[in-house]
Amino acid sequence: MEYAPNKEAIAKRVARFFKHGDVVNLGIGLPTLAGNYVPDDVTILLQSENGMMGLGPTPKPGEGNPDLVNAGGVLSTILVGGCYFDSAVSFGIIRGGHVDYTVLGVLEVDQEGNLANYKIPGKMVPGIGGAMDLTTGAHTVIAATLHFDPKGTSRLRRKCSLPLTARGEVNYVITDLGFFEVANNKFVLKEAFAPYTLEWILEKTDADVVIADDCKTVEIL
Repeated sequence: MEYAPNKEAIAKRVARFFKHGDVVNLGIGLPTLAGNYVPDDVTILLQSENGMMGLGPTPKPGEGNPDLVNAGGVLSTILVGGCYFDSAVSFGIIRGGHVDYTVLGVLEVDQEGNLANYKIPGKMVPGIGGAMDLTTGAHTVIAATLHFDPKGTSRLRRKCSLPLTARGEVNYVITDLGFFEVANNKFVLKEAFAPYTLEWILEKTDADVVIADDCKTVEIL
C-alpha cells in the first residue's frame, strides 16, 4: 500500500473533538489547521499563549495584519469579542486549568503518553515554547502529527528517544493513518483512516498497538 501524507485529514479529525464553548489552544504548524475545519454550528474560543483569546481563521493572502500573529509568528485574525492580554494572564489561563483542549505537533510520541516536540541544539523546531505548560494545564492533550518522519520512521514509538516535553500527559494521538487513544501503556486504535487497513497500520507503527473492540474504518472527507 502506498502512503501519501495528508495533513488535512488530521486537522479535520481533530476538529471533530470540539464542542460549543470549548477553550482550545492549537500548537505551531499542523495543529493550527484544525481551526479551519470547526463545524459551522460549533463556536470555540481559540487561545494563543502570546496573549489572545478568540482567534479567527487564517487570513487570505494579502489580507493579514503584520501586527496580529499567533504564538508561532503566523498571521492571524481575531473575531468580534476577542481580546488581548499579557503573557502573565495568558499562562495563568493555561496553568489554571481553563484550557479544554491543547493540540500539539510532535517529533515523537510514545505509548506511555510521553511527548517530544523540540530538539536543541539540533533546532528541529525553534524551542519548547509553552508546550510544557499546555500539556500539564489543559484538560485533554491531543498529539497531531503525520504518522512518519521525513526518514519514513513511525513517530509513534514504544519509548521516545528525544528530550521529553511532557511525561505521561498525552490522551489521544491523531495521524494521517488513524485515531489512537493512549491507555494502559499502549496505543489503542479507535479509527483507521481509509484507504489504510488495520494490518498495514499495525505493521508500520513501531509501538504496541491494540485494536479497540469498536474500531472502525472511516473516510475523512
